[in-house]
Amino acid sequence: MLGAFRSALATPDLRRKILFTLGVLAVYRLGANTPAPGVSYKNIQQCLEQAQGGDNQNIYSLINLFSGGALLQIAVFALGIMPYITASIITQLLTVVIPRFEQLKKEGQSGQATLTQYTRYLTIALAVLQATGIVALAVRGQLFPECQIPPIPDGSVFNLVVIVVTMTAGTAVIMWLGELITERGIGNGMSLLIFTSIAARIPAEGKNILDQSGPLVFAVVCVFGLAIVASVVFVELGQRRIPVQYAKRMVGRRMYGGTSTYLPLKVNQAGVIPVIFGSSLLYLPQLLSQLTGASSDPDPSWWQRFINNYLVDPSSVVHIMLYFLLIVFFTYFYVSITFNPEDRAEEMKKFGGFIPGIRPGRPTSEYLSFVLSRITLPGSLYLATIAVLPNLFLDLTGGGGGGAAQNFPFGGTAVLILVGVGLNTVQQIEAQLTQRNYEGFLR
Repeated sequence: MLGAFRSALATPDLRRKILFTLGVLAVYRLGANTPAPGVSYKNIQQCLEQAQGGDNQNIYSLINLFSGGALLQIAVFALGIMPYITASIITQLLTVVIPRFEQLKKEGQSGQATLTQYTRYLTIALAVLQATGIVALAVRGQLFPECQIPPIPDGSVFNLVVIVVTMTAGTAVIMWLGELITERGIGNGMSLLIFTSIAARIPAEGKNILDQSGPLVFAVVCVFGLAIVASVVFVELGQRRIPVQYAKRMVGRRMYGGTSTYLPLKVNQAGVIPVIFGSSLLYLPQLLSQLTGASSDPDPSWWQRFINNYLVDPSSVVHIMLYFLLIVFFTYFYVSITFNPEDRAEEMKKFGGFIPGIRPGRPTSEYLSFVLSRITLPGSLYLATIAVLPNLFLDLTGGGGGGAAQNFPFGGTAVLILVGVGLNTVQQIEAQLTQRNYEGFLR
């Protein structure tokens, strides 16, 4: 392993890319810890100490996780990469609904560039909305309900507009940094920014478990976490390889085809998107409850009690089961959108490819649909199980709030993103080492 790192750093081009990526990540973490103008850093730290482990972080925990803790500090990069993720998901879903977007997707590189530009515009619009909402909650005292110290001392309109503009500009800078890493660095830029944000939270969360539960529980959690990471790596690398044979054909005086290959179908075809969808839907009831003031009602109605006892509480059976079922549903939904068996069968038929024993055209499409539906079931159960693990171990780690559920170091969204991005980055480094006649990165 050390020899592989030495080989990577000994290659001038690869070393330059790695150092450039590390430099951009350092700039990103600097912006994530720099408060926006008009925000009192001292007041924010006092509010964070008072709100440690409070339930108020539940609806913001996912964004706070992706921003590396910058959200609750109202930093320059407080929104993190979350607006871009949301815009990308919306654009991808719209390609199924809007024919114009579907046509752009099929145009190749030029169409993809246009879709990327649309995603950037939508990201800025979402950043403005999210920044406005966060600043409004901070001014009204709902971002830290336990804290009586105002995080934004000057509540004038001009000052609030400056903070919103700064946070929106921070999102635009994050997009630019991610694209720089993709073009001139190693790995996918946006994914590495998320990886850095989540990894930055692990030491603090581990320290909380150690302080609240003691060394024995901390050691058990570490061993359990290593087992989860190993299981996630095993499943993420798992795939069903469907053999594909290409017939020989003459083009001019040359003969093409006659080769055998395979069509890889990953067990986790949907990635981490279903977990994000399920988490977002479960946050809506508490968000509506806070915005309408129902959460502070001294005499709550039956539906308010139901939301607080079953939907908001991450350790309740109803919450866990609903979360589990939502992830299974969204896994099937997202896979059906991103992988079209009919289009794949048509492409294979166009280039003279066929699956041995299966006729081209409609039989191939039906066979791919059958295989995809069977392989999606274990993938969805795997995603749902990993996602609900933090909820099942809240009592073990001493966490009772929603923030503990999402920020559990070795479960849920965090471990899926950490393992996925880590594997992808290592594979890219290994591929570049192989091109330069070195041994593989891990061999």
